[in-house]
Amino acid sequence: MEDANKEIERLRARIKHLEKLASLGSLSAGIAHEIQNPLNFIINFSKLSTKLADDMKEILSEAREQLPPEYGRRIASIRAEFDEVFADLRQNLLRIEEHGTRATSVIRGILLYSRGKDDVLVPTDIKGLVSEYVRLAYHSARANHKGFKVCVRERYEEGVPPIKVVPQDLGRAILNLMSNACYAVRVKAEQAPSSYEPTIAVDMRREGDWLLVSVADNGIGMSRETLKEAFTPFFTTKPAGEGTGLGLSITRSIIEEKHKGRVEVESKEGEGTRFTLYLPITK
Repeated sequence: MEDANKEIERLRARIKHLEKLASLGSLSAGIAHEIQNPLNFIINFSKLSTKLADDMKEILSEAREQLPPEYGRRIASIRAEFDEVFADLRQNLLRIEEHGTRATSVIRGILLYSRGKDDVLVPTDIKGLVSEYVRLAYHSARANHKGFKVCVRERYEEGVPPIKVVPQDLGRAILNLMSNACYAVRVKAEQAPSSYEPTIAVDMRREGDWLLVSVADNGIGMSRETLKEAFTPFFTTKPAGEGTGLGLSITRSIIEEKHKGRVEVESKEGEGTRFTLYLPITK
């Protein structure tokens, strides 16, 4: 009876935690929506300013040609300085546009993750989706753990056509695997000598009628016993507050039930883990 009561309390705590996560997802979606508008403003005006700067340079060049010869020397003396300042100005505007566009992409990912329609398979650029959620997980880990460092190596096969997936769910699966990998290398970094280099390798390639997406780390790895239970709901080796024990079971459900694929895992305690998602390429 005592064991049953403990189990009920544990499940209640899990449910409470999941409710908090759901609320956080809704809050994140609201914040993302509000941020989207000023980002659009930044991107649009940076594009417009770049165009105006180009027009200004063209107008000045035309005006210079119409000046009397005696002004030529004075114009030539400041032309080099003007060109240098103009080049810096234009480069800065392009950087604003580039990083604004990248931020917009992250916001789209958050909205997709939080408010996407369930079970709708749509043709998707898998490289773009995977890379976006890899960055999202990386920056999340950096934000939650000051001083956390990891080398993320990405390799994507070129020429892979869009395939039908549920984008927000596949993104969630990638986020789960990346979060686990970040945790594994972070824990090992706390225990290993200073020569240890935390590394996560993300790979995407075709293999026959399958698209393979793998996330491998050189972290703490899993024992044989842990490996057997890895996909069991609520099973976790993480300390309280670090995980719900649902990430891998949700990932398997997303890949195997919604996408008719499969999940494979290889791990060696003390050396690292590799998860590979197999997604069918529909023709």
